Amino acid sequence: MGKVVNVLYVDDEPLNLFLFSSVFKNIYNVITAESGFAGLEIIKNNSNINVVIADMKMPGMDGIEFIEKARVIIPGLDCFIMTGYDFTPEIQKSIESGLVNRCFRKPMDKKEIIGSIDGSNT
Repeated sequence: MGKVVNVLYVDDEPLNLFLFSSVFKNIYNVITAESGFAGLEIIKNNSNINVVIADMKMPGMDGIEFIEKARVIIPGLDCFIMTGYDFTPEIQKSIESGLVNRCFRKPMDKKEIIGSIDGSNT
């Protein structure tokens, strides 16, 4: 068996946190946070986070802003955006610049997410 992958999923919707955790709990070590601010606290206290998936639209701090701050704490972190909306120029720019590995659409596609996480952690 390969290394344990620690995935932090950040979303302001409790149902989305529950669904993500339920779907991936037997595949990854899933940690959830209900805001970008809570996610940053988790990262500050857990340097073993390998992957971050952040909802794009959250109050107080959007997903890209969260990822920018998370990468200061853990450089080289594999980061993904999740959105229920259209891809924005801001998301496209974050992918082109290498800040974000990829953007996933809601509702989530389990195989797409597993392929992307496993591909970035080989």
